[in-house]
Amino acid sequence: MIVVDSSVWIDYFTGKQTPATNKLDSTLGVERIAIGDLMLTEVLQGFRSDRDYRKARTLLLSLVVANVLNTDIALKSAANFRRLRAVGITVRKTVDTIIATYCIENRLALLHSDRDFGPFHEHLGLKSALD
Repeated sequence: MIVVDSSVWIDYFTGKQTPATNKLDSTLGVERIAIGDLMLTEVLQGFRSDRDYRKARTLLLSLVVANVLNTDIALKSAANFRRLRAVGITVRKTVDTIIATYCIENRLALLHSDRDFGPFHEHLGLKSALD
């Protein structure tokens, strides 16, 4: 199973072709795909059209929807943020720290197109779904 970040879903729904959206397209219906509850919110809040919102909601809810934040992940996310800061890296978005930590702790690969996840790959062992 792979977790797909909102950065990929946004590109996918807007028709942008990237290595990540191509991977998503080839994986849909073949491999189990998960979206986190936080990413579900990020993606769905961006739709302006009710019709597009309903279509995307139906598709996304057909996937595994993971509840990514609990007390354990919150504490480990804070620790991971501090570990990165200790080596001179400040993560810009707390939600990215939570998503990366969830994937690391559950040994799940993350499909994303967001450079903010780079330090998690390099320093904390986050697996990439593009590898």
